[in-house]
Amino acid sequence: MQAKYIKHLQWLAAIMSIMLLSACGFALRGPVALPFKSIYIGLPEASSLGGELRRHIRANGQTQIMSDAKDAQVMLEVLAETRDKQILSLNSQGRVREYNLIYNFRFRVRNNVGKEFLEPVDIQLKRNISFNETQVLAKEAEEVLLYRDMQSDLVQQIMRRLAVIKMDD
Repeated sequence: MQAKYIKHLQWLAAIMSIMLLSACGFALRGPVALPFKSIYIGLPEASSLGGELRRHIRANGQTQIMSDAKDAQVMLEVLAETRDKQILSLNSQGRVREYNLIYNFRFRVRNNVGKEFLEPVDIQLKRNISFNETQVLAKEAEEVLLYRDMQSDLVQQIMRRLAVIKMDD
């Protein structure tokens, strides 16, 4: 009798937890609805950032990516893209112990006659990486992974900014 009662309480607790989780408004991030029908992306086809951004826009399914700027409703113009590596800290011998990886990206969105829909936006992403001179190859691989992570974060931020553009039809 006692075990059956405990089992019912466990089921009740599980059901209540699920109901609370669904009531909080939690939802997985789905595709972003973009307010325009076509876009030209001012990044080379071979660019990893351009490829990831194009993949996210195609996953949306509603916006077409144009190969020529004059055919697109809006153009994403890349104004600057830089990666930097700064020394963050040194050890007692004066050797680098930590680096700060910085990814700067600046872009704007306009149409082919020059009307701006999104003024120039600056996005700066930073990640810290420890450094050990006995593990140089591993740390270089870690740096590549951190830059890739920053790039994915950047694409998500660009997509959110594209989604809030107000189109005047």
